[in-house]
Amino acid sequence: MNVLLPRFYGMCFGVRDALAAAEALPDPSGVTIYGELVHNPLVGERLAERGFRQLDELERDVPRTEAVLVTAHGVSDREAARLREHGLRIVDTTCPLVRAAHAAARELDREGRLVVVVGRAGHVEIRGLVGDLRRSVVVAGPEEVERWPDPRIGVLAQTTTPAAQLHAVVRAIRRANPDADVRVADTVCRPTRDRQESLAELLPHVSALVVVGGRGSRNTLELVRAAEAAGVRAIHVESAAELDPAAFAGIETVGLTAGTSTLPETVEEVHERLRGMAPP
Repeated sequence: MNVLLPRFYGMCFGVRDALAAAEALPDPSGVTIYGELVHNPLVGERLAERGFRQLDELERDVPRTEAVLVTAHGVSDREAARLREHGLRIVDTTCPLVRAAHAAARELDREGRLVVVVGRAGHVEIRGLVGDLRRSVVVAGPEEVERWPDPRIGVLAQTTTPAAQLHAVVRAIRRANPDADVRVADTVCRPTRDRQESLAELLPHVSALVVVGGRGSRNTLELVRAAEAAGVRAIHVESAAELDPAAFAGIETVGLTAGTSTLPETVEEVHERLRGMAPP
């Protein structure tokens, strides 16, 4: 079976750097990971084997270890201050592009704007983005946009939001709030754009698409949705072991991509398994 890969796929630099920072810590047993370092079950298992403790992303209890590792998704300044008040040393692996989104949100807030964040409410990155703001609204898409009384509105996005989704929300905000001064900070990260755009180039050339990544990874799910929106059957797996040869019956050419938190070796294992399947 022929396997085509897009120009960009798989692990981004923010995830790579976060993993490297965790690997460099000499005493994992004294560190609690504040949520999932990345949304990848295999990575979580490896970190647990090394001795790291991990808190559920939704609980946000105060860790009982000496240090706490802030994940690539980041936390608000308010939350970081709370952790320091409890005497915890912070190991910060926040992605630089998430930090830039935090700075953009604070700037819009300082301008006295209602800050509208495009993304998934309750997601760990979203909680960090809105945690220091005086007034904010989270919308998943244009259908959730309302007419707000605020004369000034600021818009930004969770970094893994498809650019088209951000633009659709902005258009809806301007339609629903024609008299408002709307300012947009485009915080969609470059790796997300690269993977979405290169996938769009690939899809016309394949009969099905295998997407590798954690089921809790938003950017991975967006790759699945992009394929389905283009009319291409998407097969989402977390590892090569989940591939079912029967699912590829009659398929001559398949595409392969991966989310930004997917390990390179996992993608390679899936690639090799697909190439080894008998041609139709």
